[in-house]
Amino acid sequence: MPGTVRRLAAALTTAVLAAGLLTAATGTADAALPTPISASTARTYLSSLKVATENRTGYSRSLFSTWDTISGTCNTREWILMRDGAGVVTDSSCAAVSGTWYSPYDGATWTAASDLDIDHLVPLAEAWDSGASAWTSTKREQFANDITRPQLLAVTDNVNQSKGDQDPATWLPPLTSYRCTYVRAWVQVKYSYGLSVDTAEKSALTGVLNGC
Repeated sequence: MPGTVRRLAAALTTAVLAAGLLTAATGTADAALPTPISASTARTYLSSLKVATENRTGYSRSLFSTWDTISGTCNTREWILMRDGAGVVTDSSCAAVSGTWYSPYDGATWTAASDLDIDHLVPLAEAWDSGASAWTSTKREQFANDITRPQLLAVTDNVNQSKGDQDPATWLPPLTSYRCTYVRAWVQVKYSYGLSVDTAEKSALTGVLNGC
């Protein structure tokens, strides 16, 4: 990770920890996904995305390196757990030993980090299918560890596992009130990385965005 990005990540970590302590005082926890683009901007971005048939030939998760060191001893997973939790306490290796996390996909609240997965909102396999197969390994690593865009989120582990590598044509968050945020983030990430959409995916995204 370039030095400037490391310095930004370190500053963000400090801010997140401070925010977590303030949130803990109110007894609440809420995932802090970077605010995605508006629905109107998402519609504009979606209209510009290339529509193409997906191709998974050659995919392996190992082609997307995770998790990078973000700051000190904290890797990407640990950084997101601190960002998304309230009152998070970590040990010397930066592993979360206590805290409270709210999963916006299903509305569940957890007090053990082991109950959470860090979801790649646009799954790695989906990215591969829609353009990442042509990327360098460095760009795939950046995508898999992107803490600046709305791409990584702490969510209930079994909900994330049920999502797997599905796109919005076949999977949306069970909590319907979060679906607008989810598809806005999805479009933003795909647009930012120049990824394509398939026909069914675009139709599903359009349907949700029209109701936002």
